[in-house]
Amino acid sequence: MRGGKVMNETGSCIVRRDRTVLLDCAHPNSQAAGRKLGVFAELVKSPPAYHTYQITPLTLWNAAALGATADNIIEQLHKLSRWDIPAGLEEEIRLLLSRYGKLTLHSSARDPRDIVLRSEDPLLLDELMGGKGLEGMELCRMGALDLSCKAVFRGDLKQELTRLGYPVLDYAGYHEGQALQVKWRDEGEHGIPFRLRNYQQEAVKQFQGTVGSGGSGVVVLPCGAGKTVVGMAVLEALQCETLILTSNTTSVRQWIEELERCTNLTEAEIGEYSGEKRQVRPVTVATYQILTHRRSKGGPFLHMSLFNERNWGLIIYDEVHLLPAPVFRATADIQATRRLGLTATLVREDGREGDVFSLIGPKRYELPWKVLEQQGWIASVECTEMLVPMNPEWRREYTYAGKREKFRLAAVNPAKIDAASRLLEAHQGAGVLVIGQYLDQLTQFSAALGAPLITGKTPQRERGELYAAFNEGTLPVLIVSKVANFAVNLPDASVAIEVSGAFGSRQEEAQRLGRILRPKAGENKAYFYTLVSGDSREQEFARQRRMFLTEQGYEYQVRVEQQSGEEIT
Repeated sequence: MRGGKVMNETGSCIVRRDRTVLLDCAHPNSQAAGRKLGVFAELVKSPPAYHTYQITPLTLWNAAALGATADNIIEQLHKLSRWDIPAGLEEEIRLLLSRYGKLTLHSSARDPRDIVLRSEDPLLLDELMGGKGLEGMELCRMGALDLSCKAVFRGDLKQELTRLGYPVLDYAGYHEGQALQVKWRDEGEHGIPFRLRNYQQEAVKQFQGTVGSGGSGVVVLPCGAGKTVVGMAVLEALQCETLILTSNTTSVRQWIEELERCTNLTEAEIGEYSGEKRQVRPVTVATYQILTHRRSKGGPFLHMSLFNERNWGLIIYDEVHLLPAPVFRATADIQATRRLGLTATLVREDGREGDVFSLIGPKRYELPWKVLEQQGWIASVECTEMLVPMNPEWRREYTYAGKREKFRLAAVNPAKIDAASRLLEAHQGAGVLVIGQYLDQLTQFSAALGAPLITGKTPQRERGELYAAFNEGTLPVLIVSKVANFAVNLPDASVAIEVSGAFGSRQEEAQRLGRILRPKAGENKAYFYTLVSGDSREQEFARQRRMFLTEQGYEYQVRVEQQSGEEIT
């Protein structure tokens, strides 16, 4: 008993009035509880004893988009909570979830250039008509339950209403786009047809939705689970010309290779639109960088017209968590085109998850990483944080440095080279990626380990040759900067050694782990090492970086490196 309250002995969580939930990591049910919380809450802190989850409007609305109800979520909280749920929290959750779908958007029967915003609550429409933020969208009262505005404001309206706390269900429909015949190609010498995995089929089904819904939204799957295949399957289902946007030229060419390998699309039907080529074809694959290119800081974006170059029926946003702000603005203008976002994590370091929700669409499908691991679709990963000491001279320089310089000095600690060398000895014969943030540090690693380095300045052709040599096994160790964080297909990489990273980037950590998740022969196991300077600011940011992976169920063991090279586990 506590203050007259009855304790739930199976409860692993403490639910607080501010919508935070503390998860007791020592509780035997903590892992299962974390997975359940992850459906409707976001992990925001992950110290060893208690993890802190935050229930937000956006986490609730994404849960609602996946079919969760207020009753479902409240029932889960009662089962997980050690004590009674605080007074008022149930009502707040019900209120926030009741706003999902309270407003719906429809095409206008009177004028195809208009859209209709509808609600069963006329007072809500009155409030919106008189409120700030929507005054420039020319809202016009049609009746007690309807407002109309020009279709050109469709994206801006959804974006602003989400910000105001009223996410819109968009039933205004989509144009079909130019038809394109796409079929799966027979594979292999025996002509075995290409087959989707069950979860990939389900992702496509959920994206398409039922009549009047679906057609826009985000599919969340870990790296190595075949997000590219999901994108191609949506293209095959819709049979229309498609624009695919992705993070870099390497990824563009990987998409093109997969399209040519898996479908009947010919080279003449697939275009590359990048810094090197300007091909606009029925299926065009472009980089975010080329779309946001301009000659001067205040000048126009020279290639944003690509959105209107053809009658696209589908736009695929690969690595949607990287979507640049100018592409958000362009996306607001093309709401009548179906939009598919693909990502391993909805975490954005700029906090614009709400814009992904309103402009690309809600989360349509997600499968936990650990579920895929248990099914053998991705490798199991042993995660280790290695605390590397600084030598006395480096420690003195670190002690007298400013805050930002302290982080950099800890990150580029030269003792990490010896630690990495010992890991290479322990994993001889494996495909090893050494990943870092600072180019001078990576150059030193390249010289010390005798391994080639890929950075943003490495010519595309040379990158391709090095990636190919690594995949063929003739190059066992590859050192990569942040250019390899995203969309690089290295299926035989089984060891990743992270020597430095962005300050506290959760998405970066998720992507780096993703480089080694593709299934492996034999025991299907991979190893992820993070080298962190002991007793330094880098440890604080390392905890922040691995938060997303902790939420996915990965556990880190900590090893303390000694100056002599001996370890304390």
